[in-house]
Amino acid sequence: MKVTADAIPVIPPLRAIQCFEQTARFGNVARAAETLDLTPSAVSHQLANLEGVIGRQLFIREARGVRLTPVGEQYLKEISGVLHSLAIATERAASDVSLDCLRLHSSPSFGLLWIMPRLEAFRLAHPDIQINLSCSYESLHFSRDKIDVDIRHGTPNWPSYEVRTIRDETFTVLASPGLLAKRAVSHPRDLLSQDLILSEATLLKWPQWFAQHGLERPEKPYALSFDRSYMTLEAASHGLGFALESSILAHKYLLSGALVEVAPDALRVPVAAHHLVFPRAHSSFPRVRRFLEWMESELGQGFAF
Repeated sequence: MKVTADAIPVIPPLRAIQCFEQTARFGNVARAAETLDLTPSAVSHQLANLEGVIGRQLFIREARGVRLTPVGEQYLKEISGVLHSLAIATERAASDVSLDCLRLHSSPSFGLLWIMPRLEAFRLAHPDIQINLSCSYESLHFSRDKIDVDIRHGTPNWPSYEVRTIRDETFTVLASPGLLAKRAVSHPRDLLSQDLILSEATLLKWPQWFAQHGLERPEKPYALSFDRSYMTLEAASHGLGFALESSILAHKYLLSGALVEVAPDALRVPVAAHHLVFPRAHSSFPRVRRFLEWMESELGQGFAF
């Protein structure tokens, strides 16, 4: 079909796009229908209409669900962020247009220990940007949950997104000055008989740390264990044991002297644990660009890509 300069671009119905995105996300029409509060037949009808508009097959139907064709994968990649941008634009139109809302999601400890103490500095530097911060260990859906940037903890494995890893993060052994004065430690083997606090959610835990130093894990039970790094750091600051934690998360404790690094030259281990994750289209949002630039400035370094 010949397209003239005055031709109106073909834009599929929004409902069809929503059905496509949710079906691609779950690989299942019934799950997509449940999320969208539609019947499976209604979703299937929308998908058939979308394939009719495009003129190409987007899904391969299988016994247990559906999977994207190469055309479907490319289409999903190119429309990712469209629904999110539309939702944000609608929200902005209904709110104070003088403020641009930056929606962040973060792992809980990074949000509490790193972002929270710096929020005032960001507000002073960017008074026209409002921050909405939510925290959990879930990897949220950017479009559905209206997230601009997700600060995730773990091993980076998100090939469809832009990933910027925080550089020069280390895991280090930490203790209160009082505890360290009573129990000198200079070598990994010195910790085998000490009270250790286990962080259950961290990328590097005591067993792996001892293995990296050629040692078996200690037979002595852990003194305490927590599922949040901020709880581990707080417990260590009260002298309840030695902690193995991120130098970035422990920054305020180290700065105040509540915790000290134990033999850092011998016990410190480099790790890439925290990552800024976002759809590639979001890098064109001014609020996201300004946040990334601010993060680089606060960290005093660039990101690893």
